[in-house]
This record gives sequence, C-alpha cells and structure tokens, in this order.
Amino acid sequence: MHTLIFATQNRFKRDEVQAMLGNDIHVLSLSDLYYEGELPETHETLEENALEKAQFISNKFSMDCFSEDTGLEIDALNGEPGVYSARYAGNGKSATDNIERVLRKMSGEKNRKAKFRTIVCLILKDQIHYFEGIVKGIISEDITGNSGFGYDPVFIPEGSNKTFATMSKEEKNRTSHRRIAVERMKEFLKTHNHSDSHPGP
Repeated sequence: MHTLIFATQNRFKRDEVQAMLGNDIHVLSLSDLYYEGELPETHETLEENALEKAQFISNKFSMDCFSEDTGLEIDALNGEPGVYSARYAGNGKSATDNIERVLRKMSGEKNRKAKFRTIVCLILKDQIHYFEGIVKGIISEDITGNSGFGYDPVFIPEGSNKTFATMSKEEKNRTSHRRIAVERMKEFLKTHNHSDSHPGP
C-alpha cells in the first residue's frame, strides 16, 4: 500500500480524501504526524501555493505527499477572491465575514457567474504533478444553509437550485471541485502504480 502525506491538519478533510482514494492509498494528515506548524502560502496563484506547501512537507518528512489550494473565482469581481478566498475580509476574519464582503461587492450585480477551482499538487518520487478540479455556478443573493464551510452558503452549482450548504455531504461530493481534482490524481496513481508493477522491456 502506498502512503501519501496530505499537507493539511484537518482530519475531516483527510478522511474525505481517503474515502475518495480508496484502500490502495493510505493518507496521513499532518495531525497524524504530530506536526502543528503553519504551512507557507506566500504566492499569488493557487498553483504556486499548492506547490509551496507540498515542497515544504516533502522536504520536512522526505515522503511522497500532496497538497491542495482552492479559490472561489467570481466573474464580476475579476476573479476575486481567488487565492485570497480564506482571508478575503482580512487575516483573522471568519468565513461569515468573507461571505458578507462578497455579497456587499456583488450587491445589484446581475452577472452572478462564479467557479470554485481546486489545484492538487502531488510530489511523487521527487516529480511534481498538478491536477485541477472546477465546478461552475452562481453566487446567490442571500446566505442559505449551514452545512459545509467557506462560501458554501452562497454558491449554487450548475444544474442545481440549492447552495452547497443546503446539500447533504453525499450530494456535494458528487460535484465537488476537490473530488474532481482528487479523482484525477487517483487515476494518475493507478496508471503510475501499474506501470511500476509491469515495467517494459
């Protein structure tokens, strides 16, 4: 069984990704390794932040690992909050503060189009690989629901009339941006493991 470190201290997020990857991959969170330090996120793009976190953990533990960075990109706000999604209202502010800032800036705006974008960066045998997951939708005019986290109460994915925050965990995971990116990594790992097990002549 292949073991990968997931560069997160959130065990719930680790469990979610473990369920997506199945039994062939064993996922460790940073909490499992008793690491409680901050992860660096100093860049202007999701790709650079994901790489920075993955390289930091890879160098620290000398193991294969992956990280993810996710942003909400709103058309009418020129892609904001994007890489600053978690701290859009300022450092130390809550998810509610972030949502309220988005709704204020979107007040009266007819173009509500937006997308969640997740980038997973995998470092496997010192090689870097990226996997992207995108879910398109719209920003609702009101906060609805109390499930999920982040901007879930104001994001309605395409093909639905419900915000992520009013969906069950199973409903959300079927269309989750993180799931799409992780599934792509899973397919890559299957191919990679297969080719390792059956080398060519």
